[in-house]
Amino acid sequence: MGSRLRRFRRCTGHAALGKPPLLPGGFPAGRQPAWEAATAWITALPVTRLTVLRAHRLTAQRTMRLLQLRALTGVHLILVCHRPHLPAALHQALQTADYCVTADFQAARRHYYGTSAPVPALVDTPDRSANRWLTLPVLDRLVSYDSPAACTAPCTPPAITFRHRPPPAPLTEQAAREVARRLATVTAHPRLAAALAAASFTGASFQQLATARPRDYDDAAATLALHDRARYTDGCATHRMPPWARVFLRAAVCFARLAPGQDQHLLAGPHDRTHLLRVAEAARLRPPQPPAGPRTGRIQWDWRECKEAQGYDAMLTRHQIPPSS
Repeated sequence: MGSRLRRFRRCTGHAALGKPPLLPGGFPAGRQPAWEAATAWITALPVTRLTVLRAHRLTAQRTMRLLQLRALTGVHLILVCHRPHLPAALHQALQTADYCVTADFQAARRHYYGTSAPVPALVDTPDRSANRWLTLPVLDRLVSYDSPAACTAPCTPPAITFRHRPPPAPLTEQAAREVARRLATVTAHPRLAAALAAASFTGASFQQLATARPRDYDDAAATLALHDRARYTDGCATHRMPPWARVFLRAAVCFARLAPGQDQHLLAGPHDRTHLLRVAEAARLRPPQPPAGPRTGRIQWDWRECKEAQGYDAMLTRHQIPPSS
């Protein structure tokens, strides 16, 4: 019961950010880096205010974690204590921070909202198309047979030039907004969300996404470098990043810095492919599917690759030299 309660408390941060509570994938020693992921999202979004209710139930350790979160992100932390006096554990933890205490409701209200009264938030009407599949041709190569390798030495790739494939068509403004909305709500894992965002503007395969390291993202220049030293496809190249995708890359970079034990991949690791595809399907994002025919109900991620392979086989068969008699 105690372990489940601790896991519940770790998950509430992601739920408060509008994301699923659990991170997909396996982690060292079975520990989910939930605090690190929440910190990354708060930093990247950015979240400016964090309110914790029932703060009188926090242990000294939990309070210290919240204070560390405040120090890392600069978030305005408000602890609401439903008791006339601060508990000893909370009082002890707060001795390491600058804080103020108020027991007056109106003073607390002014402290929270400022001098102006709060403006009621507009409630968006749910879009009927929100749960429909969004077919993105740019995801055609996400599952590919290519095998690019990461660069072991520092590499500064040039801007991408598409020599062996056509450049991916940029998403329309409406499609970009919808992709960003879905990725922001479907997973709490910064790397997987960033990987799908990157695939949506680079057209890169999973293997090539896995070559990216934190140093390959340049926030000031709004670029992302992907590597391919054997030149299976585009070679090592730098991609321009659309504005909508930057929040996901910022979260991934912050997550990589806070959770170095998770390895140094920026977007996806070698064992993340299944998790990445499941996240894409949960967001109802898919590449173009086969034309009308037998349907299995499952997304065919490698349909384009299989079609190209069949074309190559047919071409080899037509040009095969017949055996001499």
